[in-house]
Amino acid sequence: MSKVDEWIQYLKIKRRPIEKVVAKVVVYALLITISYVFLFPFFSMLSLSLMSPQDIINVEIDYIPRSIYFGNFRIALAVMDGFRALFNSIWFSAVLAVSQTIISALTGYAFARYQFRFKGILFALILVSFIVPVPIIFIPRFMMFIGVQSSTGIKMIGTVIPQMVMALFGQGVNSAILILIFYNFFRMIPGVLYEAAKIDGATPFKQFWEITVKMSLSTIVVVFLFSFVWNWNETYVTNQLIGDNMVLLPSQLGIFDTLFQNRAPAIPGQEGEARINEAYRMAATIISMIPLFIIYFVAQRQFVEGIEQTGITGE
Repeated sequence: MSKVDEWIQYLKIKRRPIEKVVAKVVVYALLITISYVFLFPFFSMLSLSLMSPQDIINVEIDYIPRSIYFGNFRIALAVMDGFRALFNSIWFSAVLAVSQTIISALTGYAFARYQFRFKGILFALILVSFIVPVPIIFIPRFMMFIGVQSSTGIKMIGTVIPQMVMALFGQGVNSAILILIFYNFFRMIPGVLYEAAKIDGATPFKQFWEITVKMSLSTIVVVFLFSFVWNWNETYVTNQLIGDNMVLLPSQLGIFDTLFQNRAPAIPGQEGEARINEAYRMAATIISMIPLFIIYFVAQRQFVEGIEQTGITGE
């Protein structure tokens, strides 16, 4: 081997670590840039929520307050009737999420493991239900519940019954996506497991419970979290069907300015200075986000495992 060939080989060997370093720098630069886009609004929101009224009007302060002030959260809670709204939002979203999870699992299992007439048509209708905008199909649903209320005398509008019924019949918030998640995962379970269970005398329900459910706990957690967050943030349908008959955090947040003008003067320490500012708004927004953060951190491991198993990442 000539000296030239030796130098070329040497440069190739030395170039590999350099390429790895450059690749890592590019990857981390992209990750930091993307993280900044997502995290900067949150940190800005948190900073504003911790500013005192004096810091808010101080032009020398941009993001770091001179002192941590939690009074904004106290006032925001009082304005939104926070504790009652928080309790109502948690149980309401949780019940809808549990209902959606159970129905979506059963529906996804039926499409993944059984052959029946009109299966393709029904599956296509599930996809269509996801494509069609909610306001278009909401009016017929609203009229349907009005008709049931008139004919049976059972109060529907202004109660949680309509949304419970829709969740139990696979028509909840983004139920089509939840069904597709279960359908995608259940298809990956080997069919030989069901054949072996059938030979051992297991009933269809026992096969579903012992094999499907126990092998898809992480996926169930993912679906439950998705459903909980979507129902938590759903305000259009909820406001139309329930209205003012139940105090919910997202709904209170949507009318925070109006609530502040009506209630702030009665809050101790606010007499005569009921002026809304961004600190109050940001504190109210963070209060409505805290339950979602807690749920995610508690179920973080199962959530990540479920995302990998369901193939949402595109694998």
